[in-house]
Formats: sequence, C-alpha cells, structure tokens
Amino acid sequence: MGNAVHEIPRRLREIAEPDRAAKHQRFFKTGKGEYGEGDKFIGVRVPLIRKLVREFRGLSPQETKTLLFSSWHEERLFALLLMCDSFDRGDDERKEEIYNLFMNSTSQINNWDLVDSSAPYIAGAWLFERDRTSLYKFAGSEKLCERRIGIISTQYFIRKNDYADTMRIAEILLEDREDLIHKAVGWMLREVGNRNMKTEEIFLKKYYSKMPRTMLRYAIEKFPEEKRQRYLKGLI
Repeated sequence: MGNAVHEIPRRLREIAEPDRAAKHQRFFKTGKGEYGEGDKFIGVRVPLIRKLVREFRGLSPQETKTLLFSSWHEERLFALLLMCDSFDRGDDERKEEIYNLFMNSTSQINNWDLVDSSAPYIAGAWLFERDRTSLYKFAGSEKLCERRIGIISTQYFIRKNDYADTMRIAEILLEDREDLIHKAVGWMLREVGNRNMKTEEIFLKKYYSKMPRTMLRYAIEKFPEEKRQRYLKGLI
C-alpha cells in the first residue's frame, strides 16, 4: 500500500470522464460566491469510486488523510468512502481513530455529497451511544457543511428509532439562510416520518408556518396529496 497515495489518483484519472467533470463543476455550484466555490472535479462516477475503495481496503490512516486533504473532489470522496468502509469493519480503536480524523477534517468535507455519504456512517454511528454535544456545536457553526453534518449525522439515530436529536437540531436550523440546510432538515424530518409519522407531525404542527418553503416541501413529500396541500396552504 506504500504507493497507494500516488496509485489511487492515477487510477481515478484512468476512469475519469472530462465531460462529466464539467457538468459536476456546474451541478456542485463551484463558481465564485457559490457554496462549492473553487472545488475541482475530474469526473468519476460514484459507483466506480466505490469499486476502487473495495480494491484499496487496508490503506493506512495517514495515506487516507493525504487523500482527504486533496484539492480534488473525487479524491476526498474516495477517502471518505474508504473511511466509512474501514469504520464499519473496524474494532473500537479503529472506529475512534476514523471518527477523530473525520471530526478534525471538516474543512475538507466541504460539499453536500461528501457530507451525506459519510456523516451518518462515521459521526452518527460513533456518537449513537456517546455524548452528542459535538453535533449541536456543528449545528451552530458558521460553516454551511458543518451545519449539514450536524443534522445529517442524525440519520443514523433515526434508523435506530431515536428521533430526539434530529428534532432538536431541526429546531436550531429552522431559520437557517441556506437552501442546502433547508433541504437537509426537510429530508431528515421526512426520514423520521417514514418511521414515526406522529413524531414528525408534532414538529410540523408547531413549526410548519414558519419553516422555509423548501424545508416544508421536503418534509411532507411522502404525505398523501390532500394532507400535503393542507400544509402548503396553511390549513392545518
């Protein structure tokens, strides 16, 4: 694995599609003043990155960190997916090591797909049976992606039928200015509703009239149409 830090970028470039890179530059809002400003893509499909991760299992934490601190989006995504895989397979010592790397590298987890593909499986999984204060600190962060980590990490808790932190962090983020946060909160509320509609509706009935429209639409996306329209028209 000693040459993996050089081998992996080379392999990624072998399967890159330049046309896809240009599309990703636009899709992930990399222009000046946009949320992904300055991010760079080579244009690799995510399933192909996941396949390469399986090939390079066993990469050392230091090598993984080197890739995580790459300026190229796909190399950072590779590192995060590898961390998720290693976390899932590792003992508690390895899990803690990966969790600490994740938490100390949030400057590199700087687009929504990087957050969504890693936060529940590392931060959420590690914190499920531990103190979750760090997620509330993220929810109050000035950095958009740290706020997204705060709410998206709770997806792991939701899958364990534990909703309290999702609802509290959603409340903290109700007045967030960023559309990416509105979507994330609405998505997690919908995930809660998929398992416990009563819990979601208690929250919605209290806050739906002041929720950003995008957040509300995401939260009620799976509701029966008649009920969905009542929420949208303020008739609840």
